[in-house]
Amino acid sequence: MPNLSRWILYPILFLVGLAVMAVAMAAVVLTLTYPNLPSLEILTDYRPKVPLRIYTADGQLIGEFGEERRAVVRIQDVPEIMKQAILAAEDERFYQHGGVDAQGVMRAVLSNILGGGKRQGASTITQQVAKNFFLSSEKTYTRKLYEALLSFKIESNLSKDQIFELYINQIFLGQRAYGFGAAAQIYYGKPLKELTVAEAAMLAGLPKAPSAFNPVVNPKRASLRQQYVLRRMHELGFIDAGQHEAALKQPLVVKRDTNEFAVHAEFVAEMARQMAAERFPQDVYTRGLRVYTTILKNDQEAAYNSLRRGVLDYDRRHGYRGAEAYAEMTDIKSEQDEALDELLQEFSDSEDLHPAVILKADVKQIRAYRRGGEIVTISGDGLKFAARMIDDKAPPNKRLRRGAIIRVQTDDKNNWRITQMPEVEAAFLSADPQNGAIRSLVGGFDFNRNKFNHTTQAWRQPGSSFKPFIYSGSLEKGFTPASIIRDEPISFPASVTGSQAWEPKNYDGKYEGPMRMRTALAKSKNMVSIRLLQASGVHFIQDYATRFGFSADKHPPYLTMALGAGSVTPWQMVTAYAVFANGGYRIQPYIVRDIQDEKGQVLAEAQPVTAGEESLRAIDPRNAYLMDSMLRDVTIYGTAARASATLKRRDLAGKTGTTNEHVDAWFCGYQHTVVGCSWIGFDQPRNMGKGETGGSAALPAWIGYMAKALKDVPESFLPQPEGLVTLQIADSGRGPARELFYKENVPAAPAEEEEEVIPAPEPDENAKPVD
Repeated sequence: MPNLSRWILYPILFLVGLAVMAVAMAAVVLTLTYPNLPSLEILTDYRPKVPLRIYTADGQLIGEFGEERRAVVRIQDVPEIMKQAILAAEDERFYQHGGVDAQGVMRAVLSNILGGGKRQGASTITQQVAKNFFLSSEKTYTRKLYEALLSFKIESNLSKDQIFELYINQIFLGQRAYGFGAAAQIYYGKPLKELTVAEAAMLAGLPKAPSAFNPVVNPKRASLRQQYVLRRMHELGFIDAGQHEAALKQPLVVKRDTNEFAVHAEFVAEMARQMAAERFPQDVYTRGLRVYTTILKNDQEAAYNSLRRGVLDYDRRHGYRGAEAYAEMTDIKSEQDEALDELLQEFSDSEDLHPAVILKADVKQIRAYRRGGEIVTISGDGLKFAARMIDDKAPPNKRLRRGAIIRVQTDDKNNWRITQMPEVEAAFLSADPQNGAIRSLVGGFDFNRNKFNHTTQAWRQPGSSFKPFIYSGSLEKGFTPASIIRDEPISFPASVTGSQAWEPKNYDGKYEGPMRMRTALAKSKNMVSIRLLQASGVHFIQDYATRFGFSADKHPPYLTMALGAGSVTPWQMVTAYAVFANGGYRIQPYIVRDIQDEKGQVLAEAQPVTAGEESLRAIDPRNAYLMDSMLRDVTIYGTAARASATLKRRDLAGKTGTTNEHVDAWFCGYQHTVVGCSWIGFDQPRNMGKGETGGSAALPAWIGYMAKALKDVPESFLPQPEGLVTLQIADSGRGPARELFYKENVPAAPAEEEEEVIPAPEPDENAKPVD
C-alpha cells in the first residue's frame, strides 16, 4: 500500500509543482510585462483618420477622399440588429468574458489539436481592438500573449460599450472601408440605421476575411458567409425563424458602380478637393475637414441626367459601332462559371450602362452574363440598335458573337436592350446670375472614364454662341435692334485678308437681304454679324468682350471673331451670359461655399459680391435690357424656338452655336434666376455629323435641366431701365411693331429705310465657323 500511495502522490505533487511554477512564471511575466504595456490614451482619446468630405449646399455627401474611408458612429446610434449580427459572427460572449474568452480558447485548442495545427483562432472583440490599435498581424505565441494582456488592460479601463464602439469604427471591412458606418454606405449606399437583417449579416461577416467575403468581388463566398451569420443569429435568439427565413430570401443589391454617393457630382468633388488641398496641404485627408459647395442636389441631378440623356440620344442617332471587346471563352463550362466575373473585371459600370459578356447570340435573341451572376436575355426591340452587327455579314472585329463584351441597359418597360459607351463628350453647368454660385456642374459623360473637366479645361470655338457679345458691342457703337443690315454674300480677296480669299456663308446657305438686327440675331445670320463687327471695329469688340470675362488673347482681332473663331470654356460662357441675365453686372462664379473642421468651425469661406454693386457694372443697363429682349426672341422664333415651345415660357433667353464642320455644338442661355451652358463635341475635334447643330445636339440638355430647375418658378423679366424710348416701326413687311432705342440713338429716318454704311474690310484670317 505505501508503494501504491507513492505512485499516486508523486505524480500529483509533480503536476502541482508544475502548476505552481507556471503560475509563478505567469506572475513574473505579468509583473514585468503589464507595466510596460502601451498607454491606452489612443483608445480613451480616440481620434481616427477621418477623410475629407465634400457636400452639396443642401448637405448631401458627394465626395470622400482619404486612405481610410470612415464614418464614425456612436454606439447608441448603431441599430440593435447590427450589434447582434456582429456578436453572432465574432464574439457571442463579448458581454460575459473579461477580455479573453476561456471557453472560446479551449474550443479553439481542441479544434486545432484534432485538426493538426493552428487552424482556428479565438480572438474576442476586445482582442481584435488590441491588435488593430497596438499590434501586428503576425501569428506568434508572443504576440498572442501581448494581445491577451492588452485585452485585460483594456477591459479594466473601458466599458464594454466603449470597446464595442471602438471596434465598430476601426475594423477594416474591404473597399477601403474602415468601420461599419462607412461599409454600409459603400456596399449599400445607405446609413447603418436603414440596414435590413440580411444586409447587416453580410457586413458582419466581413471582418473574418474582408477580401474573401467581399460581396462585390466574391458574391458567392460572401453569400455563404452571410448564411452562416444568419444561422448563428437564429441559434442565439437574436432573430426568430420568420426573420431568418425572410433574410435568406432577400436579394441583396450591392453597389457595384464606383460612385458611392446619392448625387453624381464627381467633377465638383474633385474641384473642391483640389481647393481644400491647396489651402490645407498638411492634413487635408485625415483631420475630417468638410467642404460645402454651392451645388444644389436637385439641380445637379437634373444636369447630370439631362447631359447623359442628350449624349446617349446623339450616340443612338449615329448607329451601333459593334462589340466593345472580346473575351476568351474556351474554358467557360457553364453560364454560372465564376470565371465569367473575372472576364468582366476590366469593364466598369457607367451608371445604367452595364458590361456583359455574350454567352449565345443569333438574330432573334442574345443571352449575356452580367457581373454578379445575372443572365440577361435580349430580344425584339432590344436588338434593333445592334441588329446589323449580329448577322454573319458584320465585320469580324465588331460582330456580336459568343465572348463579345457589350453594354446593356433597361428601357422604360424594364426590358433589356443593347446600348454602347458613347465616344462623344459633353459638359453642362449652371449658376445663379445674381451672385455667381454654381448650382450644377457636369464636366463630362463619365468621370471614371475621363476625368478631364470640360467645363473649366476645354478651350473650344464658341461658334454663333459668341455673337451676342458682338451685338452688345455694336449697340455701344450706335446700332439699334431696328438697324437694317444686309444679309447678302460677302467676300474678301487674299490681298485684304493677308492669307487667302475668304467667302463666308450663312449656315443654311440662304440669304434674305436687308433685315433688322433683332431678326438677324434670332436667325443667326453670319453675314450680318460680320458686317456688324466690321462696322464696330474688331479691336473695339476684342476689348469690349473682356468686360464679360473673355481673354483678349483668345479672340484675335479678325473678322472671323464674328463667327466665334476664338476660344472659350463653358465656365467663361456662363460668366458672360450672366451679365445679360442680371442687368449688366459681371459676377465671379464660385463653387466652394466654405470649409469647416470636424467640429463645424468655419476655416475658410467664399466672399461673393452680388449683382447690383456698381463696382461690378460691366455694360450699360440699357444694353443688357435690349440684349435680353433680342435673346428671348432667339428662344421664341429663332434657332432655339424649341426651348420656349417645350418649356411653355417666354422669359427664356439664349443663343445656339455650331462651329465649322459641325465640330462643336453649344447652347448658352438663362432665365433671370439661373444661367446655364451646354456643350457637346469630341475631345479630338471632328465632325459630329450632318444636322448636329447647337439646336439639335446641345439645346436638349439645357431644356432638360431647365425643366427641373424652373419648375414652380414664375415667369420674370428684367425691369426696363431709364434712358430707353419705345417707337413704332414697320417690321420688314410683317406689319407695325414696337422697338426700343437708347434715348440718344432714336433714328431720324424711319427704321425700315435705314441702312448702315459698312466701311472697308480689315485684314482677317481664313477660318470659317458657322451658325
